[in-house]
Amino acid sequence: MYQNRQALALGSIVFLFIAGVVALVSAFWLWPKYNVYRQELNGQAALREAEWSKQILIEEAKAREQASLMQAKAKVTLAEAEGKAMIARAKAEGQADIERAKAAAEANRIIGESLKGNEEYLRYVWIKGLNDGKGERIYVPTEAGLPILEAGKAK
Repeated sequence: MYQNRQALALGSIVFLFIAGVVALVSAFWLWPKYNVYRQELNGQAALREAEWSKQILIEEAKAREQASLMQAKAKVTLAEAEGKAMIARAKAEGQADIERAKAAAEANRIIGESLKGNEEYLRYVWIKGLNDGKGERIYVPTEAGLPILEAGKAK
């Protein structure tokens, strides 16, 4: 029985040694293949990351372009609105000028109508203007159409 145990122990040791050598050879054989596989997976991950980064950059560029277009459209719309407002303001001012001119023409017509045949009033206004003068020289035409020059010079 002792020999059986020794043979069994020796067989176990040989088996363990062979299993260790097989495991070691397998490890040396599999390790480079694992490194290649791991690098391939890392490359695929890097490629996918680069693709996502590229997509993100593309989307950001599109967003910036759309924002620029929207700003440009807003500026154009604002300029158009300001132009229309300026046109409307100019038309309103022009219409107001026309209305003021019509009112002045009507006032002049009314004044002109009221002064026709009213020479006494005109003479009164003229005399009043002469009285209100502040040291001005006034040349009054005579019957011959010649003014009396500096008669009674104002002091």
